[in-house]
Amino acid sequence: MNTKPVYLTAEGLEKLKAELHELITVDRPRVAARIHEAKLDGDLSENAEYEDAKQEQSFLEGRIATLELQLRNAAVIEKANGDSVGIGSKVVIKGADGEETFTIVGSAEAAPRDGRISNESPVGAALMGHKKGDTVTVQAPSGPIEYTLVRIG
Repeated sequence: MNTKPVYLTAEGLEKLKAELHELITVDRPRVAARIHEAKLDGDLSENAEYEDAKQEQSFLEGRIATLELQLRNAAVIEKANGDSVGIGSKVVIKGADGEETFTIVGSAEAAPRDGRISNESPVGAALMGHKKGDTVTVQAPSGPIEYTLVRIG
């Protein structure tokens, strides 16, 4: 059993709880009804609706198990102090392509398109513990990339 802490902001914790509640109270009964209806159609060996519903149920139960584990191991983080980068820090970095703004979050909340990167991602891991003005090197697949930490908020 995995007991590694899942770092979450208070907002992230609430989102996971809401998703789990929705899956258990809405989606699980809906999928069970689909399976029941498909069983009424007769021969299950050639019933595409039954197979599709069972596959959806498998995915759903896997997601529920994942969320339950994440919530069991949740470690809610407070906003990091402004001196150095930690989980919860909003940072502005400057590289060859200009400035970028990110919030460092735990892997369960990461959404790079929304500017939320994991503390375990290459950029997030490189920034952890650094202070404003520091230059960090990120080991990217294309080679090392340097960033300067412009601001921590």
